[in-house]
Amino acid sequence: MNKKVILLGFFLITSAVFFAQRERLENLPTFDKRRLHYGFYLGMNQNDFKLNLKNSAILNADISIEPTFGFNVGLIAELRLHKNLSLRLEPGLVSNSKNIYFNHLPLRRDSVREIGSTYLHFPVLFKFSTDRYRNVRPYLLAGVSYDYNFSSNEANQDDNSAGQFRMQTHNFMYEVGVGIDIYLSFFKFSPSIRGVFAINNEIKYDDNPNSQWTAPVNFMGTRGIFLNFAFE
Repeated sequence: MNKKVILLGFFLITSAVFFAQRERLENLPTFDKRRLHYGFYLGMNQNDFKLNLKNSAILNADISIEPTFGFNVGLIAELRLHKNLSLRLEPGLVSNSKNIYFNHLPLRRDSVREIGSTYLHFPVLFKFSTDRYRNVRPYLLAGVSYDYNFSSNEANQDDNSAGQFRMQTHNFMYEVGVGIDIYLSFFKFSPSIRGVFAINNEIKYDDNPNSQWTAPVNFMGTRGIFLNFAFE
């Protein structure tokens, strides 16, 4: 499934670039002279967790993560700072889910936690663009983002002993990516792919310091891939 989605995304991007290159006329010739412009994006993501374990009272701790695909949608505001540099805001919603397997626990009802998450995702990005060639313009993205986790359960008094896996509500990420602007007749289409990496530890530890679920965890932070399709 993962390979099919990636291949489909690659096919769509390649087809759009090929179409843009065949255009003899330069579309939207004054688009990049705007100081400020807006748009929106749709996309998909696959979010995993980077997981580091530590020595604890739990012997032979073994935890694994199974990610699934999610979706992302949001708005775009881009401020041109220089002909090749822009500041870009992309507030949006990100939804995904993951299964966490605690393989050292003998009872299946206690060994799996399904984490469904919906985030307010607010990236602040710098966009470094090449000079335009006909109707295409490749670019790099880099910046940081703030995520508000609506599904964190951080304030829940119950923890894993009652079946509740808790995470931090406020999280910070850094992002890097590549993309290409494709100038069409009436709008600019911009597919991009980027990596998203957590800065802070997102797990909220159980009240019991020797919890079988959280005591072995030294760090657990988001590590994801976003495939976005922007319309500007």
